[in-house]
Amino acid sequence: MPVPEYARGYDAFTGEIGRTTAESSPAWDHPTSAPAGAPNIIVVLVDDMGYSDIGPFGSEIETPTLNRLAERGVRLTNYHTTPLCSPSRAALLTGLNSHRAGFGFVANADPGYPGLRLELAGDVLTLPEILRAGGYATYAVGKWHLVRDATMNPAAHRDSWPTQRGFDRYYGSLEGFNSFFYPNQIVSDSSVVDIEQYPDDYYVTDDLTDKAITYLKDLRAHDADKPFFLYFAHVAMHGPLQAKDVDLAKYRGRYAQGWDAVRQSRFASQLAQGLFAPGTEQQPRNTEPGYEAQEWDSLSAEQQRRFARYMEVYAAMVDSIDQSLGRVLDTVEQFGELDNTIVVFTSDNGGTAEGGPVGTRSYLAEFAHVDDPDWVGDVPHDEDLIGTARLGVHYPRGWGQASNTPFRFYKGQTFAGGVRVPFIISWPKGLPDNAIRDKYVYVTDLAPTLLELSGVSRPSVRNGLPAKDFDGVSAAPVLRDLDARSRHVEQYSEMTGHRGFYRDGWKLLALHEPGGEVDAPNWQLFDVRTDPTELHDVATEFPGKVRELAAAWDEAAWRNTVFPLLTRRDLARRRPEEARLSEPLRILPGTPTLERYRSQRLIAYRDFTVTAELAGYHAGGEGVLVAHGDPQGGYLLYIEDGRIVFGFNSFGRYTEVSALIAPGAREVTLAATVRPRLRWDFALSVDGTSVAALTDQVQLVGMAPWTGISVGVDARGPVAWDLRQRRGAFRYTGSLRAVTYTPGPLQVPEQVVRAVESEAELVAE
Repeated sequence: MPVPEYARGYDAFTGEIGRTTAESSPAWDHPTSAPAGAPNIIVVLVDDMGYSDIGPFGSEIETPTLNRLAERGVRLTNYHTTPLCSPSRAALLTGLNSHRAGFGFVANADPGYPGLRLELAGDVLTLPEILRAGGYATYAVGKWHLVRDATMNPAAHRDSWPTQRGFDRYYGSLEGFNSFFYPNQIVSDSSVVDIEQYPDDYYVTDDLTDKAITYLKDLRAHDADKPFFLYFAHVAMHGPLQAKDVDLAKYRGRYAQGWDAVRQSRFASQLAQGLFAPGTEQQPRNTEPGYEAQEWDSLSAEQQRRFARYMEVYAAMVDSIDQSLGRVLDTVEQFGELDNTIVVFTSDNGGTAEGGPVGTRSYLAEFAHVDDPDWVGDVPHDEDLIGTARLGVHYPRGWGQASNTPFRFYKGQTFAGGVRVPFIISWPKGLPDNAIRDKYVYVTDLAPTLLELSGVSRPSVRNGLPAKDFDGVSAAPVLRDLDARSRHVEQYSEMTGHRGFYRDGWKLLALHEPGGEVDAPNWQLFDVRTDPTELHDVATEFPGKVRELAAAWDEAAWRNTVFPLLTRRDLARRRPEEARLSEPLRILPGTPTLERYRSQRLIAYRDFTVTAELAGYHAGGEGVLVAHGDPQGGYLLYIEDGRIVFGFNSFGRYTEVSALIAPGAREVTLAATVRPRLRWDFALSVDGTSVAALTDQVQLVGMAPWTGISVGVDARGPVAWDLRQRRGAFRYTGSLRAVTYTPGPLQVPEQVVRAVESEAELVAE
């Protein structure tokens, strides 16, 4: 019988409908399947790894897995990315130029302009969204950093979180960096994991690797054929540098020769491998003011010993990444699918100078970049602790210079040291073995390349909105054919005032000086066909080419929402509604650890009080009332042996004061008062009576404290190391009603303002 015109719900049905099933024919919709024979795809994105840090690009560090990958794949020696983290990740996952994707800077603040919205917009398609629609299973593990820090908490919208942007499963950190032993937050899918205490043998690289392998095994147990996309975004090599004991031991004593010798030996290896043409020049070290690295032989014996230890940690972490990839590929090989799996290995930007000229044993203190001669960015600690869970460290920029061999400058700048990184792609079934390509390829080319290789088509809409077109172009012809020309013939770059424009072998670059006019670039011109290391500025010889490329940069900037150009102070601007994060807050016991940024807003650059409400203290009750931070900096209140204790961890240097607490006590209050020179005075009182004080303590600023506030326990990383060894997370056994934070007015000192103006790319990340 015909279906009546007024019937609803049958329009799209392709079977037949009658009054009974005897008069009807069923029909089923079928999910989209990937193209026949579509390859699996694994993209491994490492953080802050320079061009020369792996064996196939010149390193002495042991990377057997990556060596094999290069032997069975293609090395791109002229691959470029953006100078910073979030912009590169956005460009890689969307195929859009970073500003056009909304990420002209790292995802922390929100200056309020289209190119700096620092979230993925509704009309921005991502590679996992495309692949999932094309029949792939999609997984991500590791660092995300494509959400603002104000939207990392459980109450925030999740529009730019991984599982809302195309990933079926996600496990990792939304942050820009993290502790390797005590991550401040782990997210599983779209929920924050409530972690009280990490296992003694915990290491984040291993945790992420375990989870990635679990995802793949789970898929194959349920579907033997569905191809997968795995995006493995390592937290390494970003500081703080920390490694497992077994890996540290392997590299002990290997870097006594220093960074000058390592830079020379790596360059020799690069030339021998054919990564650069004979006759290519290398500057021995960076000499530009503010970027210079000392000659190794000019250092004292004590400095050489300590600085070498930093590089031992870094090498151990690179080795750990190689081990991680080996474990993942072993799993794929067990499936019998390695020959039909595309594997990409690359970095988000070049090696960094954030450790300053002498490195640091107190990463968060150095990372605050306070412009004050009294500020100690390298808090002294026992050198045997370098690389362990107890310290957050980073190497001196001389090692960043070696990391970026043979180029100049570092992460954050548009010169080659900041944007040329290692790139390997392997697909035994579809690409040549042991090949090298020197054609220009940009980070936005990866998404269209992978789609062409996999045979998956890109939709034109996202959730009903016309999707922005790719800026990148497929590099598949270059990968397959040694003689193919690059289809990516020009590319702009801009980061915190640094600029660049590439066109057909010419590169126009400008280094923005702190305090300089933001729209007055001092252009330098390089012919990178003959001068790939950008040593010979020919701007005065080719003024017409300078004008041509400068005009092209300007046009590209307008086409990609680069304007308005912001001062470095602008880049730290916050959304007005974030002011509510600094209002008084009452936290009940049992509340999961408060998110890092939410917690910081309650204390940063201000007076504040912390009040613990007890239901009448009873003798024998003990444990942590409140804790905020971890081994890299923080504070806590706890009761032990009938004493109330205030402990303050000043970037790894711990001090505490205590007093007896009488039975029946109902209120413990910690009052912090801002003092000049970025100091706090602390007063501890019980039921309104002052019982102890700690004065002239360095304020925890920048990214400190790294772990958020916990009530009734010292969760995740320990503020007081010895207390954790003695009592564990030390849950409070008495009756604790609540802990209330009352923040005072913001008091940002001038030295912090100056730091933001001079080093925004470091301060804000």
